[in-house]
Amino acid sequence: MKHVDIYTDGSCLSNPGPGGWCAILVYGEHERVISGGEAQTTNNRMELTAIIEALKALKEGCEVTLTSDSKYALDALQNGWAQSWKEKGWKKADRSPALNPDLWEILLNEIQRHSITYVWVKGHAGHPYNERCDKEAQRQASLFSNN
Repeated sequence: MKHVDIYTDGSCLSNPGPGGWCAILVYGEHERVISGGEAQTTNNRMELTAIIEALKALKEGCEVTLTSDSKYALDALQNGWAQSWKEKGWKKADRSPALNPDLWEILLNEIQRHSITYVWVKGHAGHPYNERCDKEAQRQASLFSNN
């Protein structure tokens, strides 16, 4: 299995508001940057979208080290919360609705194809790939701020 390092970040200029996402995929010496945005979204939706689009970009199942500053995304995946929300009809443990079930559904399907190690990094703390993703996600968000 190929090993790919993925770095992701999402950004929202106001929450909700114009948002952007970025993912950097690193395989050996090769690096691919993908990004996008939406005119009306939330930061958490952009964080999830970055991860989804990065995993979708992989043409085959891979060993993935996924690095993100999103506790929301990583905790829900690592701790099985998202799967539990799905099994409970997109309800959390306190029976309140789980947010973003449309994106969680896609993400739960995508992670099945890969062997993933999750790594959390503190945002805005100097991690080179996280800083690059953040800058591009903010740039993408700004493209949608005038629409």
